[in-house]
Amino acid sequence: MKNLRVIQPNDFEPHLHWYPKAFNATIHPMISFFLSLEQDRIIKRYCHLHPTVNKEKLTEVLNHKSKYFLWAGADLLNVTSAGGKRQMVVIENNSCPSGQKSMPLVDDNKEQGSYRLMIERTFKPMLKNLRNKINGGLAVIYDKNPMEVSGYAEVIADVMQEPVYYVSFYKDEEDPSAKFVDGILHVLVENEWRPIRAAFRYVTQKPWNRIPINSRTKILNPTIACLAGGRNKMVAAKAYDIFNAELSPFGLKINIPETIWDVSKNEIPLWVRKLGGHAVIKVPYSNAGQGVYTIVTQDELDAFMKLEFDYDLFIVQSLIGNSNWSSTTPSGKLYHVGTIPDNKNQTFVADIRMMVSSTEKGIRPLCTYARRAEKPLLDNISSSIDSWSMLGTNLSIKNQDGTWGSDTNRLVLMDRRDFNKLGIGLDDLIECYIQTVLSMVAIDKMAQTLVNKQGKFRMKLFKSLNDDASLLSEIKVN
Repeated sequence: MKNLRVIQPNDFEPHLHWYPKAFNATIHPMISFFLSLEQDRIIKRYCHLHPTVNKEKLTEVLNHKSKYFLWAGADLLNVTSAGGKRQMVVIENNSCPSGQKSMPLVDDNKEQGSYRLMIERTFKPMLKNLRNKINGGLAVIYDKNPMEVSGYAEVIADVMQEPVYYVSFYKDEEDPSAKFVDGILHVLVENEWRPIRAAFRYVTQKPWNRIPINSRTKILNPTIACLAGGRNKMVAAKAYDIFNAELSPFGLKINIPETIWDVSKNEIPLWVRKLGGHAVIKVPYSNAGQGVYTIVTQDELDAFMKLEFDYDLFIVQSLIGNSNWSSTTPSGKLYHVGTIPDNKNQTFVADIRMMVSSTEKGIRPLCTYARRAEKPLLDNISSSIDSWSMLGTNLSIKNQDGTWGSDTNRLVLMDRRDFNKLGIGLDDLIECYIQTVLSMVAIDKMAQTLVNKQGKFRMKLFKSLNDDASLLSEIKVN
């Protein structure tokens, strides 16, 4: 059956689950050292460099026990101000993050790498206290990234020592081999629908339209994590704002671009003008680099305004560009630090993905990699410029048939060869980790707020936060 495969223990084949350039790469010593740092050493170092940070609050956040958002991957930009103040800025946090296939092995003798760390630290503990009493199997459901997702499925089979159903669950799939009945996931195996007690999810495209919020099958991550910010940039921005208010007395803050939310399409030119003519416009519910528009010229704004969209509301954010062209905000301008100049003296925009997961010892880093833009960052721009080619870093490519590809030429590995090009150090990695955790906890707290004491979704509250009729009509509650 083309869209379902039964995976048995001992099926794992390492070369199938890494990009070739990552499979044969040697981890950079600094990355290996960072991943081995105990939490108390990280806290000590961070508080030493940031004297206004409250140690107890930082410890509390890093030890947060996630209820819904158990596994996250933030995209961060290394930026600086006119005065030379460096910081890591969170662009978004993802509830189905990629990264394992781009991560060199930390230990050559552990060939399942951080795939296994993720399953042993986060997925397996989740199964210990299942209350759903479903007599069923385990599944991995996906709509993207089969190289990585099949790796998780094979590792789950090894760790749990039982078969795992590896099944596609696309948005518009004809005759899917997965469905929900009374909140329980079932998969079609040999013409028989079998119940699933727990599933690992890598469903990225509108997961809320086929995976119910009130699922009885335990899912990592559940749909509520997506709606609370993991796949919803609109609610994420509000979650960050609310959590920042809580963090402010303790010297902590999620660094994000200036963000205007709940913007209707016809209002967008006004906000772009307020930001000095440079802005980023986002469709709040897209991912993989889709639905993000960088605006640095009137031509790019005009082209955007001619497009048609499924949704009614947008986010407008300040654009981080070069020192001569970035958005003007009340807190000043931010600029890309970018890569170390290459042998042609070109600097490229790069972002860093930091993947973390909730464990019994707090939220811990799993893996990290970076991506650079297609074209170098220019000092000056012209009216004919394609700003996305300079500023867009996502590697995902959507093919005409709806499948996904990846531009691995722009992948920057955390290995001995690539890492030095990023121009970052150990303290920057710690900053990336802490910013990732802060944003993850903000979204998990929002998810908890959106669920009542009976475990049901608070639709009225969600609507007050995100009153987009097109989105609301898609949400499958039960």
